[in-house]
Amino acid sequence: MEVKLKDTERIDDLQLKGLKVIQDKNGFCFGIDAVLLANFAKVKKRAKVVDLGTGTGIIPVLIAGKSEAEKIVGVEIQEEVWEMANRTVKLNDLQERVEIVKGDIKTIDKQLEVHGYHVATSNPPYMHMNGIQNPNDKKAISRHEVLCDLEDVIRAASRLVMPRGKFFMIHRPIRLVDIVTLGRKYNLEPKVIQFVHPRANKAPNLVLVEFTKDGRPELKILDPLYVYDKDGNYTKEIEEIYANEDIGE
Repeated sequence: MEVKLKDTERIDDLQLKGLKVIQDKNGFCFGIDAVLLANFAKVKKRAKVVDLGTGTGIIPVLIAGKSEAEKIVGVEIQEEVWEMANRTVKLNDLQERVEIVKGDIKTIDKQLEVHGYHVATSNPPYMHMNGIQNPNDKKAISRHEVLCDLEDVIRAASRLVMPRGKFFMIHRPIRLVDIVTLGRKYNLEPKVIQFVHPRANKAPNLVLVEFTKDGRPELKILDPLYVYDKDGNYTKEIEEIYANEDIGE
């Protein structure tokens, strides 16, 4: 389906089943973290999924392409970004499976069905509010905890996923203690952690976490994931993630 683009927008090919995403060159554009999260999430056939802070809708679109999920709901608070995400859904003819809801993560349980989702995902803002010059800037809202913080995201995920449901998140390793502590506060038990390193012999700069609602305490640490090899190219593991067309269990 054809959609109209604004002057500062472009269409990027996701290299997955012909799927594309609309992005604003002056706004926040998705990176490898969204791709890693969509691949890390385990989504069963006919599952209902909710993505918190969906931005341009990249994670719902990737999950739609990689799984047989029945319904994927993206939640976005920024009007312009929400509208752009809706155009991305139409661009890919995914209206029957993907819905982008304009809403606040802090109160989203008043809009969406409580405990109604098998899976929740989130690639939330990583940075604290410290030093923000323009709290209304789209990039600042996407990167910093301007409109919601880590606890808001984890609380919302706990409210929306059903018992034994899953929550998958990507964040910074420096927040790992907060992530685990807040998860347990809201009955989300961390079950799997994978650290993402820019390259071998470098400290991790991302961490993927899988939670189970009301799960038993037992944590598995996966082998580290390295993004670039010594020559600056994607590693074999990253290339396989980009090529992977199936995230179902």
